[in-house]
Amino acid sequence: MENTVRLSGIIHESLVNGPGMRRVFFSQGCRHNCPECFNPETHDFNGGYLWNMDELIEDVKANPMLKGVTFSGGDPFEQADKFAYMAENFKALGLNIWSYTGYTFEYIKENLDTRPEWRKFIKNIDVLVDGRFEADKKQEGLKFRGSSNQRIIDVKESLKAGKAVCIDL
Repeated sequence: MENTVRLSGIIHESLVNGPGMRRVFFSQGCRHNCPECFNPETHDFNGGYLWNMDELIEDVKANPMLKGVTFSGGDPFEQADKFAYMAENFKALGLNIWSYTGYTFEYIKENLDTRPEWRKFIKNIDVLVDGRFEADKKQEGLKFRGSSNQRIIDVKESLKAGKAVCIDL
């Protein structure tokens, strides 16, 4: 596996992309093209920059204030093999892992047999915020999501139950 991931950017310390102090990696590349997306510059699969994943992991290790990592986008599932590698390493550090995706949990679950990189990635995610951004469902005050159709899902419990188990925040 090539040791790089294509990112549009990084927030080194964030308190708004999941609980606690987090590192946020913005994936480059998205097929959903949601109208009024707040990150349209992340859609182009050739945009952004290539980053060495091991250097990114080492940089996270060097910050003891971090409690977790969030993968946003773009859509991290478009580079699931890369984000699975990073998530596995971050989990080994005891960090909490969140990921956003425009895909639904059900769609991901249905495609795990044909997308082994999705299986590896989702097994290393604690919380998945799923679903496309829908501008007509945008509401002020929604915590950790842009529109009311998006769900905050406990991945481990959902995989056990075979259906989405939402977290009420």
